[in-house]
Amino acid sequence: MNIILLSGGSGKRLWPLSNDIRSKQFIRMLSDEKGGFESMLGRVYRQISAVDAQARITIATGKKQVSLIKNQLGDRVSVCVEPCRRDTFPAICLAASFLRDVQGVGEDEAVVVCPVDPYVEASYFEALKEMAGMAQGGSANLYLMGIEPTYPSEKYGYIIPKSAERVSGVDTFREKPDVATAEKYIAQGALWNGGVFAFRLGYLLRKAHERLTFTDYQDLYARYAEMEKISFDYALAEREKEIRVLRFGGQWKDLGTWNTFSEAMADNVLGRAALNETCENTHVVNELNIPILCMGCSDMVIAASSDGILISDKEQSSYIKPYVEQIEQQVMYAEKSWGSFTVLDVQEDSLTIKIVLLPGHALHYHSHEHRDEVWTVMSGRGKAVIDGTERKVGPGDVISMPAGCRHTISADSELKVVEVQIGKDISVEDKCKHEL
Repeated sequence: MNIILLSGGSGKRLWPLSNDIRSKQFIRMLSDEKGGFESMLGRVYRQISAVDAQARITIATGKKQVSLIKNQLGDRVSVCVEPCRRDTFPAICLAASFLRDVQGVGEDEAVVVCPVDPYVEASYFEALKEMAGMAQGGSANLYLMGIEPTYPSEKYGYIIPKSAERVSGVDTFREKPDVATAEKYIAQGALWNGGVFAFRLGYLLRKAHERLTFTDYQDLYARYAEMEKISFDYALAEREKEIRVLRFGGQWKDLGTWNTFSEAMADNVLGRAALNETCENTHVVNELNIPILCMGCSDMVIAASSDGILISDKEQSSYIKPYVEQIEQQVMYAEKSWGSFTVLDVQEDSLTIKIVLLPGHALHYHSHEHRDEVWTVMSGRGKAVIDGTERKVGPGDVISMPAGCRHTISADSELKVVEVQIGKDISVEDKCKHEL
């Protein structure tokens, strides 16, 4: 099975754990099979692999998420990077071109597209595999998954099927409605549009060339910013005559808000927190190294990270996005392909960061024009290279690097380093990479 996972998100609805770099699908708060925690991305990858160990998985995403994907999945998946955001139709076209021109997938092969973050059981991925089979050998050009609705939701678009059969033709599509209208749709047998599509690769590429001007993957990538910004539903699904919908009645949740996300949490408390006996239906997530005590809290979510603190009624947490958009603050925590960083302190002329470097990884060999830096090794072993001179480093070692000094550090074991940046003009743009 060839599967494209669409990974986007602005990181606003699960603030302060999510941000512009770490969207909800990367937050490790779900129980895994070994008693630990995994992210939605890790869970979906594990579930796909269990259903089809030979599945060829490609994640279509923006530049900011590449390091996170590599951090969590390494080289087990391919990544198709969007140069900028152009909505789902150009993103799927770019990924389809990537499959053919880079991965060597034949145009007669079936491809399934789905979001990277559904909270589902194995039956969902069995249905994806079934859709791939239908796309490969069926008479329709495009197959969709329709989720049997459990309530009249305003958050989803609706598919009106032509019949109540498990696989049906499509009568029409409906936009996200109000509750009263959603009730009418459901009475007509409507299904939630789950954003899942299956097709033969050659079909999609033909449709891509009809709407977008490009020759191949490299050309589409280079001209991507010029492409029409349009969703897959508008550009293709709602126009296709030979289309079928597969009815899916298994567990399906969109963990897009704190209210729904808390329902899937492994425990009411993650991190240093305590609830007294008067608390009811309250969830706490604490990434800070300070305790949180909750007393008399009912139907609440409390979340604390380096990016901020949220204290909210669960229902009200669904309306967080416009308020978070008003907050101006740099990203305080991010996972990278080499490890992670956490901003510990911000002053006018200094910035203090904790760096966690994974074994076998290293920072780029680089220099800064406008700031000095000091590294203090807290734990682990590794090597530092300062202006071409290599030295071993371990706990307690302090390394000073004036502006202009070329430097890097690599980890033999997990390496934790506190980095202090000192200067009048501290900026992420002040970085020049060099060959080592």
